[in-house]
Amino acid sequence: MKKTLIAIAVVLALSACATHTPSQTQAPEVPAQWLHKDAAADKASATRVTQDWWRSFGSAELDALISSAQTQSLDVAAAVARVNQAQASATIAGAGILPELSGTLGAGRNGRLGGDAVTTGSSYSAGLSASYELDFWGRNRALRDGSQSLVRAAIFDRDTVRLTVTAGVASAWVQAVGLRERSAIAELSLASAQRLLNVAESRARAGAGNQLELAQQRGLVAAQQRVLAAIRQQAEDSQTTLAVLLGRSVTALTLTSADLQNLQAPAINAGLPSEILTQRPDIARAEARLVSADANITVARVAMLPSVVLTANANTISNRSSSLFDNPMYSLAAGLTAPIFNAGRLAAGRDLAVAQREELLANYRQAIIAAFGDVEVALNAVTGIEAQRIAQQEELKQAQRALTLAESRYRAGAETLLTLLDAQRTLYAAQDTSAQLNTLRLQASVSLYKALGGGWKVTAQCSSE
Repeated sequence: MKKTLIAIAVVLALSACATHTPSQTQAPEVPAQWLHKDAAADKASATRVTQDWWRSFGSAELDALISSAQTQSLDVAAAVARVNQAQASATIAGAGILPELSGTLGAGRNGRLGGDAVTTGSSYSAGLSASYELDFWGRNRALRDGSQSLVRAAIFDRDTVRLTVTAGVASAWVQAVGLRERSAIAELSLASAQRLLNVAESRARAGAGNQLELAQQRGLVAAQQRVLAAIRQQAEDSQTTLAVLLGRSVTALTLTSADLQNLQAPAINAGLPSEILTQRPDIARAEARLVSADANITVARVAMLPSVVLTANANTISNRSSSLFDNPMYSLAAGLTAPIFNAGRLAAGRDLAVAQREELLANYRQAIIAAFGDVEVALNAVTGIEAQRIAQQEELKQAQRALTLAESRYRAGAETLLTLLDAQRTLYAAQDTSAQLNTLRLQASVSLYKALGGGWKVTAQCSSE
């Protein structure tokens, strides 16, 4: 019998050694430089991303909102709960490394209900039981290591959620304030259009105007009213989005900033592309899950090998509590369990673990490629929008001058109302475009901060909770 068991163990060990060995993790090719580079990053004032990156915008209101989001966001709270779940699961998975010990203690009373049997009396019992699976093949260690990798993945996921919420709040706040600024511009434009309508009506009453001019100006006033209503609707929607990110009701959120004029888009040093591999928590999460998958393959392979379990028991029983431990008994045993036939279930479990690892490897590589893409898109947006803003400043200046000249000439009767209407529309469009570009430039900076990891460092986060 001993020879048979040894032969089975040897055959299974050889078959397990022939199973799939996890392939090495290979990261995608890392570019030497960013394709798009913010011109501002070459300045001496350009700074690297820090964990309090949002303070570079110089808004006390934004600082307060992000501080609130980091403590009150329901998304962050859920991510923290997932970390606690992973830590509890790791404790459960790591318990197999040590022996399991349990104890029993009992007392009973027997009495006769009828007949001649002598069964009256008390009985007391106590016992200890211990069991331990010898970790020859590293199954228990693999379970522990895999679960600890999932804890790290949960921590990195929490940090990813925090970064996402922080960037989301900053972007939503910029959007909300920018729409408030555009609303103020639309109100001024509407007031200007209404004022010119009054002038046109006065000229018509004096016989210097006509009904066509009145209809055109009234149409412009109506158009401005429509645009203003649309911008106000967008502003309310943006404020609702911000409230959701903060975990508040819309009525509990009040913004005090009226415009973005006092904010400056910061100059951000993007660094080298290779640095992004240690700056993004989502990449660290994907790598931690891949490490856990390697451990799962080990567990699946070891399931095809024999297992040895040692057990020890100590028991005692007595009819008096004072002599309970006078005559204890013990037993020691060792059991060998080896799979022989399972219709391919264990091999399929191994293949499943391998396939899951291949999926996570693809996800890991995709996370790196996506990170490079995020930075390139953000850098391109920062550079492109800044170039548009510079050109648009001259456009706005000339539109203001054109309206002043057109209005003066119209009052003097040297220009038609159509020319004045065109100047009005051009100025309003230039002012609105300026506000939109300013909003987009600040949001592009937020996106770049997020793409660069928001000051996150893997070495500083591995032991965090």
